[in-house]
Amino acid sequence: MSKGKCVKIWVIIGFIVFVLFLLKLLFEKQFDSVEALQNYMKGFGLAAPLILLIFQAVQVVVPVLPGYLGCAAGAVAFGSMTGFWCNYIGISLGSIIAYFLARKYGINLVEAMFPQKQYEKWSRRIEKSRSYDWFLFIATLLPLFPDDFLCYFSGLIRMNSKKFIWIIILGKPWCILAYSLAFGLIQ
Repeated sequence: MSKGKCVKIWVIIGFIVFVLFLLKLLFEKQFDSVEALQNYMKGFGLAAPLILLIFQAVQVVVPVLPGYLGCAAGAVAFGSMTGFWCNYIGISLGSIIAYFLARKYGINLVEAMFPQKQYEKWSRRIEKSRSYDWFLFIATLLPLFPDDFLCYFSGLIRMNSKKFIWIIILGKPWCILAYSLAFGLIQ
């Protein structure tokens, strides 16, 4: 079995497990109110913030859900600031992991995880960009950009890893903070 097929199989298995877990939670009606979500998370005790952090890292590595959903859950469950830190650390770790996965496994991984149209669309846009570094930094600042894809793409083009990590550390917190503050008002 080729390396590309093996990666595709693991991506599919991870996706299925993740979706089944979410469906299980939804069918159990765990999240039918803000209080229900908070009580559910309290059930994990001191590990609850760590679970959110891991969830956010995984949702970047296996991009199934938009990141703002985890940001909303974190802010509602833990408050704006604790939710922010869990989300920021988790999303940043996931972004860095995605970058290094793309560097190690290459285009086969990216093609397995993202539609070909998305790859071609962003490749063309990035080719026209005078400075990918600035483009990536601005993309991490703004909501609704395909940040997960851009993290993988950055690994494909072999962007300097230190530069990539600094862009993530400096660019990621602002949008996440805005989401956390806005969703924290729901409490």
